[in-house]
Amino acid sequence: MSTPVVLPPNVVESVERSAAPAAVGDALHRLSELRPDLPAQLAEDDLLTRTLVAVLGASRSLARHLQRDPDALGTLQTLDERAPKDDYTIEQLVAWKQREFLRIAARDLIGLDALEQTGQALAELGADVLDSACALAGTESLAVIGMGKLGGYELNYSSDIDVMFVGDGPMGELDKQVRQVMDLAKRCFRVDANLRPQGRDGPLVRSLDSYEAYWDRWAEPWEFQALLKAVPVAGEPKLGARFHDAARRWLWNRAFSADDLRQMRHLKQRAEAEVTRKGLADRELKRSPGGIRDIEFTLQLLQLVHGRQDPDLRSPTTLTALAEMGGGGYIDADDGTRLADAYRFLRAVEHRVQLVDEQQTHTIPADDLALDRLARVMGYRDEPEGTAAELVVQDLRQHQLTVRGIHERVYFRPLLEAFAGVEGALDADAAMTRLTAFGFTDAKRTQAAVRELTRGLNRTSRLMQQLLPLLLDWLSDAPDPDLGLLMLRNLLSDRARAGRIAETFRESAEAAQRLCVLLGSSRLLGDVLLQNSDLVSRLPDPALLATRPRDELIERAAKAAIWRSGSGEQQEALKRWKDRNELGIMARDVLGGADVDQVGAELSRLAEAVLQVSLDALDPTVPFAVIAMGRFGGAELSYASDLDVIFVYEGGASAVDEANRLASRLLRFVGGSTPAGQMYEIDADLRPEGKQGPLARSFDGYRRYWDEYALVWERQAMLRARPVAGDLALGQRLLDELAPRVWGAGLTTEDAREIRRIKARVERERMPAGEDPQFHLKLGRGSLSDIEWTAQLLQLRHGITATGTMDALSMLEQAGVLD
Repeated sequence: MSTPVVLPPNVVESVERSAAPAAVGDALHRLSELRPDLPAQLAEDDLLTRTLVAVLGASRSLARHLQRDPDALGTLQTLDERAPKDDYTIEQLVAWKQREFLRIAARDLIGLDALEQTGQALAELGADVLDSACALAGTESLAVIGMGKLGGYELNYSSDIDVMFVGDGPMGELDKQVRQVMDLAKRCFRVDANLRPQGRDGPLVRSLDSYEAYWDRWAEPWEFQALLKAVPVAGEPKLGARFHDAARRWLWNRAFSADDLRQMRHLKQRAEAEVTRKGLADRELKRSPGGIRDIEFTLQLLQLVHGRQDPDLRSPTTLTALAEMGGGGYIDADDGTRLADAYRFLRAVEHRVQLVDEQQTHTIPADDLALDRLARVMGYRDEPEGTAAELVVQDLRQHQLTVRGIHERVYFRPLLEAFAGVEGALDADAAMTRLTAFGFTDAKRTQAAVRELTRGLNRTSRLMQQLLPLLLDWLSDAPDPDLGLLMLRNLLSDRARAGRIAETFRESAEAAQRLCVLLGSSRLLGDVLLQNSDLVSRLPDPALLATRPRDELIERAAKAAIWRSGSGEQQEALKRWKDRNELGIMARDVLGGADVDQVGAELSRLAEAVLQVSLDALDPTVPFAVIAMGRFGGAELSYASDLDVIFVYEGGASAVDEANRLASRLLRFVGGSTPAGQMYEIDADLRPEGKQGPLARSFDGYRRYWDEYALVWERQAMLRARPVAGDLALGQRLLDELAPRVWGAGLTTEDAREIRRIKARVERERMPAGEDPQFHLKLGRGSLSDIEWTAQLLQLRHGITATGTMDALSMLEQAGVLD
């Protein structure tokens, strides 16, 4: 009768803290019966104790191996030493493989190796087994190509070893050799050759010429995707290298089309549907939404799209390629980090699940006890927030939600559609050829811009370098491609700004396309965007560019400016706010999001907000109103319009100085001290007595002037008057007071003749020297002034009250004055 095994206190304590105390204790007792010296060894070797307990807690299959193999315990005592390969016979190779597998798992379980090192070690183990199988089979002129996780050097504990074979010689003899290699290797691993051309129906081995012929004529997009991880791992090295070079050439020289993109997405969708059909979506680590495949497919799609131009993205190893994607700007750096963290977590759970019995499984256990053991092997323990099992599931769900969100945002990104079929990144000379074909005309300046741009893009973002062909396509559709290219160069000349814009382009091809149209339409737009590049991200959504209602504009403008300490800072802040809002109007105008009526009304509303906030900043102490005239009064401003205004105040002699202070200060505040600081040019010459009269006039002063001196042209000017800033009620009272004087007298023949005389004089005196009247939009024949003056003359003649020209024409039609 055997003596009961007594484990040392330090071992008992370690067992009690393990993932599965009962199972670990039973396994240790059985091992101690086979190795009576084991308890004493464990008492003196804390590292061996920790390692053995971790292995026994994580894997029933490794516990059985430790019982079967008397030399296996020695492997746990020499974790830093990879034993020389023993492949004299297949039996020796199998034994060596199992001990090396145990060493890799032990290092992983006690935290000596991270996921990357574990996956690489397992892949190297697989490659060694295949190489030994080739040697045992006596192969010649045969190379083994690792695929999938083997080719990516990121193998699982229970992965199939995916392989293809390339040979040079008689195919019949090579086929026999391949079958022998597979039979030998299958003693150590599951070996799968179904990724070969034609799958199970295709020959096991092909010549390199046969592979190339297949890739040329028959290969599906998923087969090129599989070539991302095709790496020679065993057999004849020179033949393997030739295969690798050819596969790379076919993979990266091949255009990646929109059809390829659709097929990849369809295959991914089918795989997910299969998991759902089997009822495994909640427990699957690999193919469920937010699982490992989401990360791998997202990355591989980006590799296929961008890797043709950027060799740094071609790594077959997932985490290496992810780091390059983030570093090159192809995905957001934070997204890259989150995907990498999730990948490590999901693969770690997958490893722990597979280690239990070395079964090829990708699902977390449904059984509560098994799930609890998995959680504890992962390092979780019961906490006030939940049990170990609940906490691991909670973290799993969080990672899956993160992955799915990024996957859906990147995998279905419109920019990928835009890239499909693009020839590739251009150097400066290739870009010039394309520019000439696209109709860029200023060759010298354009060539300099392209060269500077490509150098700048290389420094800031590899993604932006690849974007250049698309940008040139889009610029060619703009009214002035040369201007657009020069403005784009200016916009991307600053590294930080270029990085932000690259991020925007990455997420939205529409933002990039619309920016090109805007830059090639207007230097003004380009200059505003240069100072407000954050607005580029708003271009795809017209709602983000919409002009707010008047009260909201005033509130936002006040927040932007009033809290500033001095008038100079207030002016600068208000001008920037005005430019940003004007950009929204301009962009919607150019891109078709606003018609001419909206543009005029919104430009006018913006000017009203600027005047109101500017006047508030001057802190009026008397009732004071700004009345808009001309196109401003008609709410029909254009981009370069002056603001025609008059000022009215209420009060006696004591209010005169304050009113004139407000008027003059408002002109300077809004007009700026330099052209660069100007928000608007304000023109107050339509006031009574013009430049000779006071800037501001009292309510009673206006009444007296209109009773005694007002001329017909002043009546005409008042047709478009409306209060826009300050005391709006005061302004409206003035207009109501003057209305009988403007409309009551009708329009005599002499009045009409005077209006026509003034119009002729305006055309003669204000037409810029050298301008052809046929083409001057404002003052030429058949121009805007012809329409405006005609409408105003008819308004006065028939008593049609409307401030805007379009409204006036509509009301004249309704009144039967115009057809």
